[in-house]
Amino acid sequence: MKILVCISKTPDTTAKITFTDNNTKFAEAGVQFIINPYDEWYALVRAIQIKEADAATQIHLINVGGADSEPIIRKALALGGDEAIRVNAISQDSFYIASQIAEVAKQNNYDLIFTGKETIDYNGSSIGGMLAELLELPYVSLATKFDVNGTTATINREIDGGEEVNEVQLPLVVSCQKGVAEQRIPNMKGIMGARTKPLKVVEPVAVDALTSVVSFELPPPKAGVKLIPADNPEELVRLLHEEAKVF
Repeated sequence: MKILVCISKTPDTTAKITFTDNNTKFAEAGVQFIINPYDEWYALVRAIQIKEADAATQIHLINVGGADSEPIIRKALALGGDEAIRVNAISQDSFYIASQIAEVAKQNNYDLIFTGKETIDYNGSSIGGMLAELLELPYVSLATKFDVNGTTATINREIDGGEEVNEVQLPLVVSCQKGVAEQRIPNMKGIMGARTKPLKVVEPVAVDALTSVVSFELPPPKAGVKLIPADNPEELVRLLHEEAKVF
């Protein structure tokens, strides 16, 4: 089996976010970047688990980004990827990114393509569906459990008020979330081995982006906390009614 895992570079959740160029660009200076957690903890780790059950499985990684994405790609290789492809392009447009991944996937005949359910920077959750459409493959989103038996995948996913179980024939595209797998930490053997694993850089195909960033805006700062003495519930009720306007 050949599995393609899509990984992206995102700011660490503790990073202080600022913008430049009249709030049209994210200021990356001084920001620590990581593998998008949904890609790493769930999509990649589930692929590794499948390989552990079937040693013939190959795991390829793909990232659409600049050379500064290579440290996070190497970390993904250290976790258990066999080889990686970086499409040498920088874009925030989901269609453009999905198109680049689809072009690579068409050339390699993957049995399974995993994505995280979304990235923690833009929270778009659109790459998986677009990718499946471009490849004319089935798509199951928000998977919480994934099993494969031969060419049949059984996938559990959350729905409003319950859970849905799907049986789908490979090949297909799946977006993964919490429940599919558990986080892993690279060991020293994996880190050393990642240095020599193939990382191929390819140039992007010509695709017109469908969206562009007009501006970014930070949320308003949180107001200070007001402490109300326990023996003054009337004041708490007044503040909830007049200031917080919760009722």
